[in-house]
This record gives sequence, C-alpha cells and structure tokens, in this order.
Amino acid sequence: MSKFSQHIKGDRVVWMIVVLLSIFSILAVYSSTGTLAFRYQNGNTEYYIVKHIFTLFLGLFFMYVVHNIKYTYFSRLSQLLLYISIPLLIFTLLKGTSINEASRWITIPVLNINFQSSDLAKLAIILFLARSLALKQGDIKDFKNSFLPMIIPVALITVLIMPANLSTALLVFGTSIILMYVGRISFKYISYTVVIIVVLMGLVILILMQLPGQGRVKTWSSRIENFSSGVDDDNYQAEQAKIAIANGGFFGKAPGNSTQRNFLPHPYSDFIYAVIIEEYGLVGGVFMLLLYLILLYRGVNIAMRSPGTFGAFLSIGLSFILVFQALSNMAVAVNIFPVTGQPLPMVSMGGTSIWFTSISLGIILSVSRGNEETKTGLNNEKA
Repeated sequence: MSKFSQHIKGDRVVWMIVVLLSIFSILAVYSSTGTLAFRYQNGNTEYYIVKHIFTLFLGLFFMYVVHNIKYTYFSRLSQLLLYISIPLLIFTLLKGTSINEASRWITIPVLNINFQSSDLAKLAIILFLARSLALKQGDIKDFKNSFLPMIIPVALITVLIMPANLSTALLVFGTSIILMYVGRISFKYISYTVVIIVVLMGLVILILMQLPGQGRVKTWSSRIENFSSGVDDDNYQAEQAKIAIANGGFFGKAPGNSTQRNFLPHPYSDFIYAVIIEEYGLVGGVFMLLLYLILLYRGVNIAMRSPGTFGAFLSIGLSFILVFQALSNMAVAVNIFPVTGQPLPMVSMGGTSIWFTSISLGIILSVSRGNEETKTGLNNEKA
C-alpha cells in the first residue's frame, strides 16, 4: 500500500471518487448494453463492456500521467489547444460525421474512432481562461486589455459548438462566465455580455430556421415543447425514465435487474442515471449525486489552498464544468431539464468524453499535488 501511495499523489478524496464512479460505470454499462449487443453484436454482451473497460482504464492511465505533470506547464499548452480546437470545430461543422442528425464527431482514419471536438474545446477554453485571468490580475477591471481578449474566444467557441450541440455550448458559456466572475472581471461587463450572447444565439437560431429541415432547431424546439407540455405521451424518453425511477424505489431492484434499459433510448449514456436509480434505488442515486458534489467541494478546496492564481482558476473551472455536466445529465433523467444529450462524466459509456474527463481530473490532481509539494517545502524550510 505504501508503494502504491508513493506513485499516487494529490487529493486522496478525488482519487476515491474516481474509483467509485468507475465501479458504478462498469456495472451500469454492462447492465444497460444488453439490447445494444443483441442488435449489433449478435448477442455478444461482453463486447461493449470489454470495450468500455479498456476505454475507462486508458482514461485512468491518462489521468495518472497528467497528474504527474506540473500544472504550470498547462499554461503554455492552453493557447496551443485553443488554436487547434477552433479549426477542428469548424471542420466538424462542415465535414464532421453526423450521428442522430448532429455533426459533432470527426472520424479518425485507420483507427475508426469518433472524436468529439467539443470535448477538446471545453478543456481548451478553461485552460485559456485560467491562464488569462492569472496573468491579468493587475488590470483585471480593464475592458480592452483584460475582458475583451477573454470573451472573444469564449464567444467564438460557444457559437461554433452551438449549431450541433446547444447544451454543450451553454455549458461552456455558463462555466466561462462563472470563472470570469470568480476571477474578478467586472460584473457590468459580464452582464452586458450575457445579453449580447443571448441576442446572437437568437439570431443564429433564426438563421438555422431558414435552412432546409431547420437543422437542429427542430430538435431543440420539439424537446422544449415536449418538456414544457408535461404530457408523457409526447415525451417518450421522460416517460421511460420516470418508470425506471419509480421501479427503483428506495433500495432498487439490484444490479442487472433493470427492465427499463430495454425501453430507454441510450440507457448506457444519456439516461444511465435512470438505470442506476432503478437498480440501486434512491440510495444509489443520492450517493452518486453526493460523489459529484464532494468532487466540486474538493475542487474548490484545492483552489483555495493553491499558492498560485493559475492553479486556483484551473481547479475551479474544471471542477465546475465537470459537475455542471453531471448535474445536467441527472436533471434530464429525473425530468427537471429537457433532454440535452450530456453524458454522465466517468460513468456513461463513451470514448473521448471519458478521456477528456480523465485528463481534466488529472489536471485538478496536479494542482493538488503542487499544493502538497509547496506545503512540504515550507515545512522543510521551517524545520
């Protein structure tokens, strides 16, 4: 155990949360991919779970590698990632692989892996904002020198993600605004920006409505209308999720005994939380919610203990965007939000989503490791 702890640095609570979420993920994905296996793999139920375990362990490997990198190195990397993500988003919109009427993926040749460019963009914009906020604290209230150079990339990333993935665009924009507010950007500038972005998004929607088939606008409007109507007959996804939650009761039907996994659309990703509640009950659902809330608390705690502003903004920004995504997925499953298509971080089946979530957690752990090394160095000096 001592040898293991020598290699695992950073916040132990965050590591424990990752382990618990990974265990939940393996159990839930194996339980919810039966129908998928019979439809596409001739009943080979092991195919998807083996693939998922490989993806998950590769993500944990990425997290381990990243947590050993000094977090200050990500300051220089942030600009490069931003410059890469913008053309990738443009390419995805124009030439990306379309799945479920949404062009969100780039298929990597030879490997035949679908890469979701918005996952890279989410990480890139948080790293960029953390760096910019840390560098500009001296004149953070200045509009031209501080606010404008930050909000332009945020607006650009948001607009490029929005046509194919409105929920991710809102997640990126919302987290960016919160991070800028925490970084002491003038509230007046933030307020004006929110109004302007809302107007611009409205214009984009109007433009998309003029396209043949109305692009993704038709999907957005139908989801919102079905959610607001409250009529289950018009909202099949919400109806099946409600049945799953009702079946779960307080203690659940036990692992592997979900029945709604056969009726829920995407029970292994978008609605995996409903399957978890059905099998593990209210107890399991609340426990998973607490895991994410504790992750948010630890992320903020790591930021507060960080001796440098860059590390603090990194930890806050990445913690917020991961937990907001998790809460969004859960809110959809329990019919608080309309359907968004956001996966549950480290739990839903996926490739690039798990990998970029792992990298984000690795960066948070890197900041925590830096805090521990700084504290150890100060204690040695005192001794």
